[in-house]
Amino acid sequence: MVDEIETFGGRALGVMADVSDPSAVSEMIDEAARRFGGIDILVSNAGLRRQTSFLDMDFDEWREILSVALDGAFLLARAVVPQMIDRGGGAIVALSGISPHVGTPNRCHVLASKAGLEGFIRALAVELAPRHITCNCVAPGAIDTVRGESAGGTPSNIKERQIPLGRKGTVKEIAAMVRFLVGPEGGYVTGQTIHVNGGAFLT
Repeated sequence: MVDEIETFGGRALGVMADVSDPSAVSEMIDEAARRFGGIDILVSNAGLRRQTSFLDMDFDEWREILSVALDGAFLLARAVVPQMIDRGGGAIVALSGISPHVGTPNRCHVLASKAGLEGFIRALAVELAPRHITCNCVAPGAIDTVRGESAGGTPSNIKERQIPLGRKGTVKEIAAMVRFLVGPEGGYVTGQTIHVNGGAFLT
């Protein structure tokens, strides 16, 4: 990814970090700020998917899932928001999903983390608005991409045949929504969960 960005004339930095580890997040953000002079945009997209029934789920697995999607979003925002304030504003986008809105089996920890993430972003949107920082969620539906083995297949209640547009979305369509929200055209949008799902869930 770094090579691809640089090939097209951009500047990029690749850093491996555990977003549930405060020290690792701090080091990553500090390195990015040193390299680029500050941070204006945060896209919080880390998450773990697991297929485990509620009755088979132990507390360690519950905490592991929430620590990445929810604690990670908190730690990332906590690290970058002071920089955004110093720079006069910024934009935060977190990736949620359709599942916490329609419900899916064997993923209560994943759904809880994403529902909490949406609440966290709404709270930040109100609190940080006076600082000129917008905060939104993008909730993809079924997307045509490679799923990790632990994620399992697409849940039966959000299969392609149930999508009004009759197809899965693309990674580019999700990226386009994120790009809109963090760009000047999205400057008056904050506190929202934007669903990109082909009509599979309607708000």
